[in-house]
Amino acid sequence: MSLKDRITEDMKAAMRAKEADRLLTIRGLLAAVKQKEVDERITVDDAGLVAIVDKLIKQRKDSISQFAAAGRDDLVAKETAELAVLQVYLPERLSAEAVAEKVAAIVAELGASGPGDMGKVMAAAKAALGNSAEMSTVSAAVKAALAK
Repeated sequence: MSLKDRITEDMKAAMRAKEADRLLTIRGLLAAVKQKEVDERITVDDAGLVAIVDKLIKQRKDSISQFAAAGRDDLVAKETAELAVLQVYLPERLSAEAVAEKVAAIVAELGASGPGDMGKVMAAAKAALGNSAEMSTVSAAVKAALAK
């Protein structure tokens, strides 16, 4: 079963269980998928769907920090609940240590020596790690590896 099919089945289950908040989040995810498919005239595969989920999760995390700074605990709770629903659809992520090891190997392989090589290393790391690591974690690991 593809990830998109799983999300659709979860939407139906949320409808049956009358879980309004969960249903709203899943519908938002499916709307984002449909928007990408229409805009780019493609059919989103699992990798593309994970990228969309990543984007939505990043938006939720940014919103949570902004709402917390503004003292809006009601909105923080809402965004946190949506974040929990979305995180179910992400694959297992590598730990920060594992990412650092892989980035160190990529830096050694490319012969990168300083901050000027960051773009080259990030491109190789994104290709090598794909959706198995959060790009913010990868970026931090690349900066640390190139600073040595």
